[in-house]
Amino acid sequence: MNAIRNHVQIVGNLGRDPEVQTTTTGKKRVKITVACSDSYTSKDGKRVENTEWFNISLWDGLATIAEKFLTKGSQVAISGRLSNRNWTDKEGKKHFATDIVVADLLMLGGAKKAA
Repeated sequence: MNAIRNHVQIVGNLGRDPEVQTTTTGKKRVKITVACSDSYTSKDGKRVENTEWFNISLWDGLATIAEKFLTKGSQVAISGRLSNRNWTDKEGKKHFATDIVVADLLMLGGAKKAA
């Protein structure tokens, strides 16, 4: 049962090119955003599409793969865990964000980086 307590899986498309960062300790992190769309028919018979955006973090080896092979529009399947973070900016305003920290990445197709 422990294996499913904090686990999320999504399939979607990158909304922008990967953003590469290196921490002060030398670890590589790549940030991406992934859009997942769902649709349904409303009571009045109209087709309604809803798109949700997710912040994604990839670390070390997966970060290197994402940096090398993913671009805006790439379709991916992601499995990972939710991670909440908060911080206070220079003006004293508090911010909160939830990321999916990737454990497994499957590249499904879509946009490709030029060689």
